[in-house]
Formats: sequence, structure tokens, C-alpha cells
Amino acid sequence: MAKSSEVKQLINVGIVAAFATLAFVGTTIIRIPIPATGGYFNLGDTFVMIAALLYGPFIGGLVGLIGPALSDAIGFPQFILATAIVKGLEGAAIGAIGGKSRNASAGRPLFALAVGIVILVGGYFVFEAFLYPLLAKTIPFFGVTDPKAALAEVIPNLLQGVISAVIAFGIWRVFRRKTG
Repeated sequence: MAKSSEVKQLINVGIVAAFATLAFVGTTIIRIPIPATGGYFNLGDTFVMIAALLYGPFIGGLVGLIGPALSDAIGFPQFILATAIVKGLEGAAIGAIGGKSRNASAGRPLFALAVGIVILVGGYFVFEAFLYPLLAKTIPFFGVTDPKAALAEVIPNLLQGVISAVIAFGIWRVFRRKTG
């Protein structure tokens, strides 16, 4: 007979798999190219954010790490490193600040989502403006961006984060009413 901790772990694996799949699909299906960097606008962050709000930092971080990074493997492998780290941190931070707050007021989840947007925009900027050009000096594969291109991507990334956060917040409100 399975112990309750084993059942909980199995359920968590299922939750991560389901939300990582949704994040993968949300990242893969809607891809609007950003010519300056070769990156793209998508809505995969929605599922990272909602997983983090509903289930906390561990699940949110894993969903961010797995789903969007796997999507980058299809056509955009140069961004896997940045995506895995940035979106993993995004999910973990949102989950740590506003996770499992179904009975809370909207303040904590909104603040958590705002922090997630800052991590998304700031994280990609740091990778594209500084880390990738530095890595490209020894590994040409990473020579896809520079500070000027990274700056051009700030507004699309900000839009991506805000739109995803609005959708995630709406989903959180529905779940809060259903379970709270």
C-alpha cells in the first residue's frame, strides 16, 4: 500500500508534468518573432505563473524550468539556457511570494506577478546584453544578441509578462472562488 507521502509526490509529479506541458504548448503555439534578437513573444509564462500561484515555488520553478525550455529546443536552442534559468526563477519567485494564496486577498498574488514580470524582463536583458555576448567569445553558438538587441526586446518581453500575468491572475481568481 502506498504511503501518503508517496501519493503526494506522485500527484506533484503529475501537476508539474501537466503545467510544464501547458507552458510548452503556450510557448510553442503562439510565437511572434522579435527580429532584433531572434527571440519571440509567447504566452507560455501564463502557465508558469498560475502553477506558481496555485502550488508554490517548487512546482512553479520546475514548470518554468521545464516547459518553456523544452519549447526552445524546437527552433531556438540558443535560448534554452536563458529560458530555463529566467523562467525557473520567475516561477520560484512568484510561488515564494504569492503561492498557495487561494484564501488571500489579491495583493500578494499581484505583487508576486509583478516580481515575476521584473524577473522575466530583467533576466532576459541580462542574458542577452551581457552573458550571451560574453559566452560567445568562446562558444560562437551564443553569439545571437548584443546590448542593443537586448534593449529592443525589453518592450515585447514586458508585454509578454503583463499579458501572461493578467491571464494568470484571472485564472487564480477563478480557482480561489472554487476552492476558497
